[in-house]
Amino acid sequence: MASPTTERSFPKPEFTGAEAGLLDFPSSKSRTYNYFTPAKLRATMYEDVTVDVQPDPDRHLTQGWIYGFGDGPGGYPKEWTELRSANWHAFLDPNEEWEQTIFRNNSNIVRQIQLNLANAKKANAYAGWSAGWVRFVEKHIGAWMHAEHGLGMHVFMSEQRSAPTNMINNAIAVNSTHKLRFAQDLALYNLDLTESIDGFDGTVHRSAWHSDAVWQGVRENVERLTAIGDWAESLFATNVVFEPLVGVLFRSGLVMQIAARNGDYVTPTLVGAGENDYDRDHRYTRALFSLLTKDPEHGEHNKRVLGEWLERWVPVSVRAAQELQPIWSQPHEKVLTFADSWSAAVDAFREFLTDLDLPEPKELSA
Repeated sequence: MASPTTERSFPKPEFTGAEAGLLDFPSSKSRTYNYFTPAKLRATMYEDVTVDVQPDPDRHLTQGWIYGFGDGPGGYPKEWTELRSANWHAFLDPNEEWEQTIFRNNSNIVRQIQLNLANAKKANAYAGWSAGWVRFVEKHIGAWMHAEHGLGMHVFMSEQRSAPTNMINNAIAVNSTHKLRFAQDLALYNLDLTESIDGFDGTVHRSAWHSDAVWQGVRENVERLTAIGDWAESLFATNVVFEPLVGVLFRSGLVMQIAARNGDYVTPTLVGAGENDYDRDHRYTRALFSLLTKDPEHGEHNKRVLGEWLERWVPVSVRAAQELQPIWSQPHEKVLTFADSWSAAVDAFREFLTDLDLPEPKELSA
């Protein structure tokens, strides 16, 4: 005899007014998002795909972090930096970088560089290079590749997981891709020149980076940057101190100034792409640290901490820059002196510090 079947119970669906197709329901008249206030009248695509993608117990997570680490706090602890903010979510990237812009911008740069290299090879543009300039490019342009790769892989790559909001981490992640792509550009350029120029030594950059006296200050600076535990200090020491005093000094203050005078119209196209990257990275860095120094609750604390970081890192970068000085005398055509390049770099650095309302380190006037 068959046993009687029991009626199974299932949860009954409950529809909101909106799901039921009603014309009027809560928020039906709203023309803005409920979970964030856009910077302008309407949210941009950047804001739509970035703001609050990473939830926070201070915003929208009432139960606390939904995941954590076995030996530490959950989520994105604010204690991972000595700096403080009344609202870390107030930072929005002025470059408005998100997935589409990253691919579009980098693909455009790579495409332009590839076209320039192909045209240079077709026009035999390297034939006019003097032996001295060939040695300069193979040694010093190649050596700079190591600095860019080290910063991209071991500084910004490390930082981009540690900041307390998705907006900050996105900007730093893009910074990392800039450095890694530029290092790759230089590596591929090195291979191209090895194939195109008789006697071009595509391996000498390694010995220059590891043992040439003029590069040991830069190498030490980069390697010390990779060892910083505080993500904000790492970002500050790199983009606020190292880049203006060493990176821009070498890229804009030397290579971009003298390459054409030595018959080289190709190298500036690559180095100029790297400078364009830094211009974008400088923009978000200035916006972030300006927000922190002007913080209504923690501004004075942050300026004190940033002042301590200046005292710690400016001497390291000044020493690295000064040890590069002999490079300025190596090209056959010398357009400017190291003193001229250094003066321009220091002026730009001072302007950066003024924007952040930070004091000038004594090492700049020494």
